[in-house]
Amino acid sequence: MRKTLLIVYHSLTGGTQQMAEAARAGAATDEACTVRLLHAAEAGPQDVLAADGYLFATPENLAAISGQLKDFFDRCYYPVLDRVNGRPYASLVCAGSDGSNAARQMARIATGWRLKAVAEPLIVCTHAQTPEAILAPKHIGADDLERCRALGEALAAGLSLGVF
Repeated sequence: MRKTLLIVYHSLTGGTQQMAEAARAGAATDEACTVRLLHAAEAGPQDVLAADGYLFATPENLAAISGQLKDFFDRCYYPVLDRVNGRPYASLVCAGSDGSNAARQMARIATGWRLKAVAEPLIVCTHAQTPEAILAPKHIGADDLERCRALGEALAAGLSLGVF
């Protein structure tokens, strides 16, 4: 039976989107897995319920997940509560400084949904610290994009093989 991986992301300066697209490309190599990549503003409870596993991707904003990804979680929380228990997830964070608080926030939300983490958060640090650097378009390096691609590939394989 074909499995579905849902990748939900928000990106203001393009870094997180590049990471999410790399993960999608990796996941798409598994022919037994359907991969859906949705912007957080477009994703809703029906998308969450229709998926077998998840990858959540966010920029770090003020040491937290982005407001749009938080809005996605807020809109979906009650409609999916107790209906996705035990499903696997992983997370991507495009950070300016360290990203660990954003990763912890996503883990707390996933715990509330009773999801199962199947990978450590993948954090890419851009070191953007000035207002100009923070707002500038991001260009994620090939090595970091490869890590994102590999995570997507592993998630899809795990779903397809019934590992998670």
